[in-house]
Amino acid sequence: MTPCCVRAFVRAVFVALLLGVLPALALAQQGGQPPGGANGQTAPVASELDYAAWEAVAEQAETALGDANSTADGLDELRAQLVGWREALLLAQNTNSSRIATLRQQIAALGPAPAEGQTEAEEIAARRAALTDQLARLQAPGIAAEEAYRRADGLIAEIDRTLRERQADALLQLYPSPINPGNWPGAVRALSDVVGGMWAETRQRWSTPAAHETLVNNVPAILLLLAFALGLIWRGRPLVERLVAKINKRWSARGVRVATLVLSLGQIVVPTIGVIALSHALSLSGMFGIVGTVLLDTLPVAGLLLFNSIWLGVQLFPRDHDFLPFRLSVERRAEGRFLTAMYGAVLAVDALRLAVMDNQALPEAARAVLAFPTIMLAAFLLVRVGRLMQRTVAVDSTADDEVGFRNRIVSLLGRGAILIGLLAPVLAAIGYIPAAGAMVFPAATSLGLMGLLYILQIVVTDIYAVIIRNEDGARNALVPVLVGFALVLAALPVFALIWGARIADITELWTRMREGFSVGETRISPANFLFFAVLFGVGITITRLFQGALRGTVLPRTSLDQGARNALVSGVGYVGIFLAGLIAINSAGIDLSGLAIVAGALSVGIGFGLQNIVSNFVSGIILLIERPVSEGDWIEVGGIQGKVKAISVRSTRIETFDRTDVIVPNTDLVAGRVTNWTRFNLTGRLIVPVGVAYGSDTRKVTRILQEIAEAQPLAILNPPPMVVFMAFGADSMDFEIRVILRDVNFSLSVRSEINHQIAQRFAEEGIEIPFAQSDVTVRNAAEIAELLRMLPGAVAGTPIPPAVADKGAAREAKPAGPLPRDHFPGAGISEPDTDSGKGGD
Repeated sequence: MTPCCVRAFVRAVFVALLLGVLPALALAQQGGQPPGGANGQTAPVASELDYAAWEAVAEQAETALGDANSTADGLDELRAQLVGWREALLLAQNTNSSRIATLRQQIAALGPAPAEGQTEAEEIAARRAALTDQLARLQAPGIAAEEAYRRADGLIAEIDRTLRERQADALLQLYPSPINPGNWPGAVRALSDVVGGMWAETRQRWSTPAAHETLVNNVPAILLLLAFALGLIWRGRPLVERLVAKINKRWSARGVRVATLVLSLGQIVVPTIGVIALSHALSLSGMFGIVGTVLLDTLPVAGLLLFNSIWLGVQLFPRDHDFLPFRLSVERRAEGRFLTAMYGAVLAVDALRLAVMDNQALPEAARAVLAFPTIMLAAFLLVRVGRLMQRTVAVDSTADDEVGFRNRIVSLLGRGAILIGLLAPVLAAIGYIPAAGAMVFPAATSLGLMGLLYILQIVVTDIYAVIIRNEDGARNALVPVLVGFALVLAALPVFALIWGARIADITELWTRMREGFSVGETRISPANFLFFAVLFGVGITITRLFQGALRGTVLPRTSLDQGARNALVSGVGYVGIFLAGLIAINSAGIDLSGLAIVAGALSVGIGFGLQNIVSNFVSGIILLIERPVSEGDWIEVGGIQGKVKAISVRSTRIETFDRTDVIVPNTDLVAGRVTNWTRFNLTGRLIVPVGVAYGSDTRKVTRILQEIAEAQPLAILNPPPMVVFMAFGADSMDFEIRVILRDVNFSLSVRSEINHQIAQRFAEEGIEIPFAQSDVTVRNAAEIAELLRMLPGAVAGTPIPPAVADKGAAREAKPAGPLPRDHFPGAGISEPDTDSGKGGD
């Protein structure tokens, strides 16, 4: 297949991620080319390196780089050979590594080398010299391999730079303007020459007896394949649509979207098989020459492009209302399906054009004129798609954060599509045909791939809903989001290939990632992180399973209380996480010794910044070990009372009695004063204060209160409740009921019941419960009354309150307005007398 056909095929595969992402990623991870290169040579083995052969390959690559006429295919072939050598040389750097490590330990065991001017024992000196000489000989292959590796790596980078420069020059090549009418006749002649050449090849083969005989012998197979192909192409898609519709009616709602999406892929596969059968039937006729054969080979690729686009349009703009990725009207959805199908047709036509024209020696003017119509049509469709995306955002305006973010992305992509769709025709009209094509076709294909990624994200959510049997929970779950993020990361190489990146560029990037980067003497690579994440995840999973077994099976059979069980389970979790991290770091080969100096320098600053967190963490460990406070205890700390709901390594969650959660740092529970009402037992003392009026019979009050306390069901009678005459208060005689309850958690309800019974019994026995009283004495009442008569706003006949100085009583008077303090010179009003227990005088 010609390079143009390969590019068209790759473009088709990119539109359908299910058909393209996994092969592309597999190819990228394998290095794109076999280590031996495209010429069939086997990769050199690290233990059997032929440095003479390596020198020959390196010199050939340097010669090709110095030759401006070297072809891109030749440079690619040399690059593949260099990649194979580089892999072998990288492995060769570790030759004798274990023996070298042993020798270094032996030399270290001899002690430090003597300083200048000093000597050591002859036996030790001889042994040191022998070991040093042996170490130098063992290190020689690794040093040579490292030097050759650097040379191979530099040559590969130089070849990549040369190919990228040539690719950039090709994209910026200026062709004659296709809108110049003077260039049109040449394009018409070139097109007629191509068609005429194909017709001449067919006539020549028709006149050949051997070809004529081949056609006659293959007529039955040709007719059968033609009938099969036409049936699949014409009726394949409708049959698949009917099958999907039947499944939608018969299956349950859960998972039906996943099943219909998988079965709808038959709309691509079935007609594509028909196109392949059609191409094979025509090739069996033997009536096509070189150009015709190339055209037949490209025909399945063109069909795949077309059917992929049609399928994608149906998925993004469905006919029914059950599943709408975008909120559009029926007319707009029909427009979206038409635009995507038309773009597929443009891609198919462009693939056929490239297959035929790239093999012809056509003038640049003819190539520009023949490529201009497809670029213009693709740009027009891109602008229409961009406007449709803008309408989608306008219709789907919402306050939801997730949908709002999606709308912003769709709006940005729509604007970019419109911009590219307007810019590409201008460049093409000037004559920058390759640049215009490199803009408009990748832009539209990228939009199709993004739409496919969005559909796959929805399908992943549906699959997760089927697994957990909860559709609402699946929409808000984190797992589908993470899977969608992984799909986007996996599609990044595909986007790079769409926009002109070479497979070699992606494989080189993957190689650099595998090599990692150095921090001091420590080399860290993504593979180390991936291995660490997998091992750490396995360790955490085992820890959680072990915790579950302890919590559900082992600990319930022991005599430990709930607090001890929770502490043990939490401690196992912390130890398991620590061991999982330690094992994962060691197994992944991450050497953190080189980071010790940096960590030591940062530890001081981090210690000051995180001292409270560390203090709370240590306090949490103390709480779990000593268990002064356990889950379910009723505690009081810092004036806050409530039940302990959870103890973590940093803080403790307390639920107060008004159902609010209070987060208390563990340091307060360890270093502060904590009252635990229910730590060792539930018994506790309740004190109820009672006040009676002066003059009441104190013995009678004591007897009544004692009867009330002993009548409580939760009161403990040994020791019995106690009634204490506490003091003579300012307003009352103060008593206290002191009773010990079996369950202090019910102290509020017992207190309330005791107060009810006290109110009832005191009312029956005629015992008064006093309340506070306040008397106010007003002085200079006569002067105030005289001033009230002299006020300008005073009303005639206003009653004047006569003062009774002996008793301190006064009747109410209502002045006509507010009385400013300025109007009472020399008048004084005394402060209130708060001796409420005594009469005022």
